[in-house]
Amino acid sequence: MLTPEEKAFIEFWAVRRTEKKRSIRQFTIGLPLGVMIVLALFVNVITGWHKRAAMALQNNASLIFVILIAAVAIVVFMTVFARNHEWDQQEIRYQELLKKQKESDSAAI
Repeated sequence: MLTPEEKAFIEFWAVRRTEKKRSIRQFTIGLPLGVMIVLALFVNVITGWHKRAAMALQNNASLIFVILIAAVAIVVFMTVFARNHEWDQQEIRYQELLKKQKESDSAAI
């Protein structure tokens, strides 16, 4: 037997799963984590915590561009990965609830 919350989710996801449109909200799921990782990277670079990395950065200023490109890549990857992961988790929950509903319907007969 499904709870009212589970029934509501099944109805919601049955419509939502066919849409799979790209809204701004979907892209902001992984954005905070990606930004936090990049900020930690910049704090380590700016403070000179790792002496050899600080020396390499001072000797070769073009590494700043490499770090910026890597930072953007990290944020984009985390955002896309989190969006896809959340979508997959919702789909798995939907499939499990459908199976549970089917089993409870067949047991009731």
